[in-house]
Amino acid sequence: MQLGEIRGPDALPACRIVVLISGSGTNLQALIDDLADRASAGQIVAAISNRPGVGGLERAARAGIATAVVNHQDFAGRDSFDAALIECIDGYQPDLVVLAGFMRILTPAFVTHFHGRLLNIHPSLLPKHKGLHTHQRALEAGDSEHGSSVHFVTAELDGGPVVIQAPIPVLSEDSVASLAARVQQQEHRIYPLAMNWFIQGRLRLIDNQACMDGKPIPAGGLRLDDFETDMRVQPDA
Repeated sequence: MQLGEIRGPDALPACRIVVLISGSGTNLQALIDDLADRASAGQIVAAISNRPGVGGLERAARAGIATAVVNHQDFAGRDSFDAALIECIDGYQPDLVVLAGFMRILTPAFVTHFHGRLLNIHPSLLPKHKGLHTHQRALEAGDSEHGSSVHFVTAELDGGPVVIQAPIPVLSEDSVASLAARVQQQEHRIYPLAMNWFIQGRLRLIDNQACMDGKPIPAGGLRLDDFETDMRVQPDA
């Protein structure tokens, strides 16, 4: 069965998506909303959290999405936690695994297991400001622009091939909170876009390089502001 085929008139779409979360799930909600009236394109079949009781689990439950918790505090180390997480994810037979505010560093074994079907969103214009506290670091560095990046996940922290970035200007009056809020708005635009490209078979990781329609994406990724006037890259084109 090929990606994008439908198993039957009443069956789930062939592209099954599992979303990993650790918090309130605003990016999860953006993905849910994007697919709400396009179930035949793809379906989020589960939301899995490493923390019990977070808001993202409630969002998923309200949308009729299965939820699960694999609490990292129940495990002696990263290897055993990731092994249990792999087992949980594999139970949903996903075609795509999406990290949406999942605040755990993944082991090489985990990344290898889901190679080519693991996406993450990071609140900076990678390769700038990998890791945490990106908005504060952008302000301290005097950056003229900031933003967010969707990338394929590799064993290098926030170092996988970039798919798309959404830059915004850093304003003189910006605080950490205001900058974070504006970056998050852009995250909610580019994550559904990248997800849809994958669903359609347009976005793939080939020889460890992000590719669109079989062609390598530039090292810095595509930019949302370029796409807004280019109908060739719209999700429904």
